[in-house]
Amino acid sequence: MSELVIDAQLVKTLREKTNAGLMDCKRALAEVKGDLEAAIDLLRKKGAASAAKKADREAKEGVIAQAIVHNGKVGVLVEVNCETDFVAKNDAFKALTDAVASKLAENDSADVEAERVEAVQKLGENIRIRRHARLEVQGSGAVSSYIHTGGKVGVLLEVLAAHDATVQSEDFKQLMRDLTLQIAAANPVCVTRDSIPAVLAEREREVYRGQVPPGKPANIVEQIVEGKMGKFYSNSCLLEQAFIKNPDLTITQLLAEKSKALGDTISVRAFVRFMVGEEVIA
Repeated sequence: MSELVIDAQLVKTLREKTNAGLMDCKRALAEVKGDLEAAIDLLRKKGAASAAKKADREAKEGVIAQAIVHNGKVGVLVEVNCETDFVAKNDAFKALTDAVASKLAENDSADVEAERVEAVQKLGENIRIRRHARLEVQGSGAVSSYIHTGGKVGVLLEVLAAHDATVQSEDFKQLMRDLTLQIAAANPVCVTRDSIPAVLAEREREVYRGQVPPGKPANIVEQIVEGKMGKFYSNSCLLEQAFIKNPDLTITQLLAEKSKALGDTISVRAFVRFMVGEEVIA
């Protein structure tokens, strides 16, 4: 093993993030000279990381709240954190989250500090407005939201159409409900593969290269890697995912079917998915 002295807290953090064994973590950190992210990738390559997504989440309590205003043209999703699940379920805390969401929906730069301070005084816990996202339709379309599992997961979705009459139809509204449920359950990263961050895509490629048995020719390695990337994209890009209610259809095919049935062109412009306590990547 390297002579590098591995900090015990770093080992503990790596174990929490990967579920790997103590010695596996020590060896990985020694190999990458104490670089935590590199050690996570190394353990993934060796098959020692069993829950990478779960590992990246912070352990925080709170809820995700939403507000839709201006006849469905504007929507906001907000995460508000507190110290205990007991307070997260408190009616006063829920009232705070609803008020904050409504205020931010009307004004993306609204000052909500007074509401936060009042809630801290009332509930006796540290409370923070951790993050929020706002979507606003330009032209014809609508914003929809969905809050799942007691406020622990929230989705905000913007879908466009060419005609206002389409947006008012029940079929369009049902499509939006289906898509928000899809996003909540299947957890896509982006709408299309073109919008996957380059750093994330290259990181996945490096992990897959590390999983290929030694001795393979370079061109074969890249073929294997690209095959695995296809699976990554089908899991991570909303339009490439299988529709949960009918796995024979991708979301792209679903949108094409609905567009044809409604005589319009329907497209997903953007979505946001928040989960309480998850790691926020800048």
